[in-house]
Amino acid sequence: MIILSNIHKLYNGMSATTDAIHEGMDVWIDDGRIKKVQPHKLPHPQTSDVQIIDCSAYTVTPGLIDCHGHVTLWGVGNENLDRMNSPEAPFWAERIMYRTLVNGGVTTLRDVGGATQVLKRLEEQGVLLGPRLQLAICMLSTTGGHADFRGPDRCCGELSRLWPAGPGRPSSIVDGPWECRKRVREIAACGGDLVKICASPGVVSPSDHLEHRDFTLEEMDAICDEAAGRGMYVAAHAHSHSGIRLAIEAGVKDIQHISFMDEELAELAYAKNCRVTPTSWVGQRLLQSGEFNEFITSKVQAVSESHARAVKLAHASGLKLLAGTDPVLSDMHGRNYMELAALIHEGVPALSAWFGATGLAAEQLGLTDTGTLVEGHRADLLVCHGDVVNDPSLLDTGALIEVLKDGNGYRNGLSAIPQQTYGKAMDAALQAN
Repeated sequence: MIILSNIHKLYNGMSATTDAIHEGMDVWIDDGRIKKVQPHKLPHPQTSDVQIIDCSAYTVTPGLIDCHGHVTLWGVGNENLDRMNSPEAPFWAERIMYRTLVNGGVTTLRDVGGATQVLKRLEEQGVLLGPRLQLAICMLSTTGGHADFRGPDRCCGELSRLWPAGPGRPSSIVDGPWECRKRVREIAACGGDLVKICASPGVVSPSDHLEHRDFTLEEMDAICDEAAGRGMYVAAHAHSHSGIRLAIEAGVKDIQHISFMDEELAELAYAKNCRVTPTSWVGQRLLQSGEFNEFITSKVQAVSESHARAVKLAHASGLKLLAGTDPVLSDMHGRNYMELAALIHEGVPALSAWFGATGLAAEQLGLTDTGTLVEGHRADLLVCHGDVVNDPSLLDTGALIEVLKDGNGYRNGLSAIPQQTYGKAMDAALQAN
């Protein structure tokens, strides 16, 4: 048993209010689960099987739940897309998974395009070290839409360079309502947990314009209906005003990016019980990167000029805000916590940002045993220097001491915490098989 003793500041992930903040707390961890969370009390058990860690100088939070990941995307430039379509791809995905958990503090990740059941299964077996995965498998869009990375000099038989069809992953490009229904059925057959669609064009895609349409309402209706019939919900990439409206009208439950959301759309989304995943950090990073052509840069600029206003409106309207990184640049992997800093920068209160990456995220993703530090839940938590709750950017300057997932540590930051390594994970996987 491990006792994190006398924790200086604990955020339990239960809400976005100060009721979720506690000082001088003990967290008891046994067999990968949280056994107790209680005010600091002495004496602790003094037996050989109890390890007591003084946390009087530390902040403890739940492990992060990233609601917009891409563990098979090292970048969207031609060289990076070629790499992720080469025989090297599984090794790069493993590197991303490891960084996301160990450096980024993400213990659960919703991958909304690219990852297949193979990665999810290997993580569950302990062959790969990374966050638990929920999968969309594809990012559905129409010919010439956001998932179509074939460019203007395309050949009719060419596959999109962004997550082309392969084992466990059907094509992301689909046209017409009946083909859309079939594609949802294929995603379900491949083990998808949700369906991701493009309700509007995108920023880094090479040929679509933000103000144009991707799917029609008829196509989106077919996708949402088919997904609901198979026990899945639909999340929608949506920047434009018209795309957000179409997604809400079709029954999409999670609107991602929301760059041009206004007060009317925010109220409509609230009435339809939609949640939003703003992905604030990626817009800020794309604006800084300077690595894209003039066409894409103009789209980045247009989005950046309206995004903060949209996020403030969404929060003021009472919409449920989830935290999602959308790491389309290689240096974003393993810095997932920066989404919290970006949301705060755009006007979201710090506790609301944290709630959207912990307890609220767990609830919205249907996870019943993680996201909060309560008795009986998985021991998924972060141990940090400094007040990372008020200033999560501290995590980018060395504040993250230890990441625990199911009670195992991954950073070797606290000597009493049992560490999960590739050797141990592989031994366990081999014994299980």
